[in-house]
Amino acid sequence: YPFALFQRYFLFQKEAYLIHLYNVFTGLSIAYFNFGKMSLGRESCLAQGMLQFGRAYKCDFYFLSLSLFSLPTGMQFFHSLICVLIQFLILRLMGRTITAVITTFLFQMKGGFCSVLHFTSNCGWKSGGRSKPAGGISLNNPNNGLFQTYLMAGYYFTATEHYDIKWTMPHCVLTLKLIGLAIDYYDGGKDPEFLTPEQRRFAVRGVPTLLEVSGFSYFYGAFMVGPQFSMTDYQKLARGEMTDVPGQRPNSFVPALKRLGLGFLFLVTYTLSSLYISDEYLTSDDYMEKPFWFRCGYILIWGKIILYKYVTCWLVTEGVCILVGLGYNGKDQNGKPLWNACANMKVWLYETTPLFTGTIASFNINTNAWVARYIFKRLKFLGNKLLSQALALFFLAIWHGLHSGYLVCFQMELLIVIVERQVMNLVRDSPALSTLASITVLRPIFYVLQQTNHWMFMGYSLVPFCLFTWDKWMKVYLFLRPRVVLHLTASVALHSQINCATKRKAKKSRITAKRLYHLCIRRS
Repeated sequence: YPFALFQRYFLFQKEAYLIHLYNVFTGLSIAYFNFGKMSLGRESCLAQGMLQFGRAYKCDFYFLSLSLFSLPTGMQFFHSLICVLIQFLILRLMGRTITAVITTFLFQMKGGFCSVLHFTSNCGWKSGGRSKPAGGISLNNPNNGLFQTYLMAGYYFTATEHYDIKWTMPHCVLTLKLIGLAIDYYDGGKDPEFLTPEQRRFAVRGVPTLLEVSGFSYFYGAFMVGPQFSMTDYQKLARGEMTDVPGQRPNSFVPALKRLGLGFLFLVTYTLSSLYISDEYLTSDDYMEKPFWFRCGYILIWGKIILYKYVTCWLVTEGVCILVGLGYNGKDQNGKPLWNACANMKVWLYETTPLFTGTIASFNINTNAWVARYIFKRLKFLGNKLLSQALALFFLAIWHGLHSGYLVCFQMELLIVIVERQVMNLVRDSPALSTLASITVLRPIFYVLQQTNHWMFMGYSLVPFCLFTWDKWMKVYLFLRPRVVLHLTASVALHSQINCATKRKAKKSRITAKRLYHLCIRRS
């Protein structure tokens, strides 16, 4: 917030290069403060292992691996610098081509190096045998090279069984930024007639400079945890156009303070609740010995509370973006300025919706919009909406990390959304259920039941997301999974039976109507 106040009052409508320099300086300062003084640890042990591997197998790739993923103390923030510089070179040397887009994906999500080392629990190097890193990934043959991704390699070499704050956290945000930039730059070279309105809005027509790309990447308000924003919006910010009053500072002080205050409210709620609700308790013997109803109730409350730490971060950073003007999103039909361009949360919807789709629509909005814009909609050529959705969720899972829990979580999200839609169709297609659901007196009861079911399954899906490794989340699932799977299967089967019955009834009605029509024709 102090950085945003300085930019607001001293750099508004100044030369663009000054704003870029300011953002680079402040962003790098945040990176160095958080990751610049990391002590020598597992990564240094990995460096020694790579050195031994390179000497043993005469592989030159270990030099690249050594320099990129095992940097010594005070150098971890250089990962972002490397990616920003190489991304700029990709844009300038390859231009507005599909090759540049593919190369960006391959580098930002793929950086070639040999990851064939095996390490013991004390980071010792083995030339053979079978070992399992902390992230839950096992490599069976040291002679098989694995072409890892840059971000994935960072996850692989730094992963632990706990939630850690390390350089890969802001780097995953940066990865999406740079991939989005490459695609928008590619769209900028197309004829606008062949672009959708959304693509025309975000297409980058000019050629970004290195300073501009760096300022966009290191903007202090979104460097650590997001939100995602486009290069075109950043360029408008640098030109002083992100304001509700042209030529004047944006009237965003009060809206920014509101999001900050709301963020502090969630922070206090999460801090106080975490004294009694924690991830560790889910795997404790005491929890496993509790009755089934208690375990379900605990997961329901835990799933609601555990997400508040993300809500807090996004609300606070959204306030920074609003304060500086980046959150400006035009005006509504009444001429009132909108400050939700960088909103990652719809708090009221998140707290009140009884639907899984409602929670998805209200949580991590900008990241979901990014995936929809650059992954889901670009897979339209597959001709299968469900397949496109599954691939988009797979991308999200891998982007979060290499733990098995991420894959299970997003697979559960897809399954639960499908079941929810089927249940809603079931109620709509069934006259009896539709009549029952329309009774005003019963609606509060239905709402409470929906919310209970909603957050029970939401917490169930979040178990692998928060516990990471299969031995932890499977321990919890073994006590809950049979009943939950039975519930899901019963819902799908019930809908299928009613749907088939409805189709048979409709077909029978059409046949009867057709016969009556032919009978009338004959008589006439």
